[in-house]
Amino acid sequence: MTIVHRRGVVIAIEGIDGAGKTTQAKRIVRRLRSLGYFTTYTSEPTNMRVGRIIKTELAKKSFNPYRQALLFAADRIEHVERVIKPFLEAGAIVVCDRYLHSSYAYQGALTGDMSWVREINKAVPPPDLAVLIDVSVPVAIQRKRRLKPFEDPSILERVRETYLKLCDEGLMVRVDGDREIEIVEADLFAAISSRLGLGPRSL
Repeated sequence: MTIVHRRGVVIAIEGIDGAGKTTQAKRIVRRLRSLGYFTTYTSEPTNMRVGRIIKTELAKKSFNPYRQALLFAADRIEHVERVIKPFLEAGAIVVCDRYLHSSYAYQGALTGDMSWVREINKAVPPPDLAVLIDVSVPVAIQRKRRLKPFEDPSILERVRETYLKLCDEGLMVRVDGDREIEIVEADLFAAISSRLGLGPRSL
């Protein structure tokens, strides 16, 4: 029997590129489904109109962080309206591979203007839980086969520092991503269960 949550929830899985967030997000979706929860996976940038523009932008050697921030905000608004909201209304657990805090971390670090990044994203509802899969930059780079322009080590260090500040402010939960995949998943699921009351005991 599929379990519909008492209200839809959004879980955002975040991290610098190479942190393993996509792997963990998909593992969590499978785990929640195995427990019977109505769960869906989604990611940003999306494959919708603005999302496709972003993916083209990310492949370029030079980029404007302000332009990127606006594009991500626009893509996110469409993402919420067309994907996230309908699933929430149906009582689903929505697991997002990147969401609001990615803009705070990346564009906040790259523009140096966090207040502006927050302002352009204020129409987007925050996730019920945001989890940082935290890895050191050398580990993240080692996991990547090819680096994009925005994945320069110095940039990733700034982005990671911003993510960690968000954790210090209580806006995110940090999970150590330098360990084995199964251990990271166990800690991630424990964080989700603790915050949202999920798992076998709630069945």
